[in-house]
Amino acid sequence: LNSRKIVSVFVMLKPWIKIRMFGLIIFTLVLVLLSVSFSSRSSSVEEDADVSLEVKIGQMLMVGFRGLELDDPSPIIQDIEEFHLGGVILFDYDLVHQKALRNIQSPVQLGALTADLQRAAAVPLLIAIDHEGGVITRLKESYGFPPTVSHQYLGILDDPATTYRESEKMAKTLAAVGINLNLAPVLDLKVNPDNPIIAHYERSFSKDPSLVTRHALEFIRAHHMQGILCTPKHFPGHGSSTEDSHIGFVDITDTWSRMELEPYRDLIKAQSVEAIMTAHVFNAHLDPGYPATLSQATVTGLLRDELGFTGVVISDDIQMKAIAEHYGFETAIRKALEAGVDILLIANNNEYDEGIVKRTFCLIQRFVDEGVVSEARIDQSYQRIRKLKMLL
Repeated sequence: LNSRKIVSVFVMLKPWIKIRMFGLIIFTLVLVLLSVSFSSRSSSVEEDADVSLEVKIGQMLMVGFRGLELDDPSPIIQDIEEFHLGGVILFDYDLVHQKALRNIQSPVQLGALTADLQRAAAVPLLIAIDHEGGVITRLKESYGFPPTVSHQYLGILDDPATTYRESEKMAKTLAAVGINLNLAPVLDLKVNPDNPIIAHYERSFSKDPSLVTRHALEFIRAHHMQGILCTPKHFPGHGSSTEDSHIGFVDITDTWSRMELEPYRDLIKAQSVEAIMTAHVFNAHLDPGYPATLSQATVTGLLRDELGFTGVVISDDIQMKAIAEHYGFETAIRKALEAGVDILLIANNNEYDEGIVKRTFCLIQRFVDEGVVSEARIDQSYQRIRKLKMLL
């Protein structure tokens, strides 16, 4: 609608405007607002075009850190400011020191911590946490947070309304303390009832893919209503495994089936998912050389090309032993980028490296400088991350 058409409409309506001066003021304001809107859109496009490679690389990193509060100067603040860190992940327990109180002590403390993190960021941070409910939650009752229930509990009950209410409570808890990304729900099917990392911790809604989809949709919808983003996991499915990828190599070649893809297919079709997390599981039928996180055939070929997912792909923790003990850090980062992973999650908790952001940033920059990874590939991920953050 151009200004000439606006004038014509105004002239036609003028006889019906009793207070003509008021109408003229409104008309002027409309023109000003239209002008500002068009100007801001143009400015936004120009600013995006001017984003440096360094910013784009930094936005691809999500890293864990130590501290209940941010001292001055704090290493994580320096990482945000100097390396344009795009996201952080919070934990309540430090695995290296084997003690609690890593980032979470109380609701008041956590709210102050996330606020300080966001104040340091030129681009809004993704502040992520594992808040699945039940056993797998970092916001425990002992720290003053509300109780939660597991996916398995909700699946057995099989009442979508209850799943929505329980998820809404969790999402409100996250929103109240400044967390904007829940690394949940779990879409893994309870194929193996003796699974040591999924079934054992009651992390699966069910072995029935349609039931998993039904409850995952309610879980996500409740979070979205509170302004919280979700990351369904662990693609392409960890529920049939007999081993735990946290502690070693996991081969699902003989146990996995395409049925495990159904919840992902359904959620993507429903346009209910903006981000998906990969699993460090090896399946020779999908890729004879690499596990899912490092597999172009799995991430790009299966998730993007076949299932049609266009959102952000987040890796599971690159430092987990399924990756770290078999491929090495440099190879893992390179292969994840080649596979099509957009955000590299480095929990910095199985081992702790205060300089992990700088180390990873410089490694990716070297890959680009040497032509191992193209700038276009980095920009591809940056654009997806940018779209995700526009939802915050």
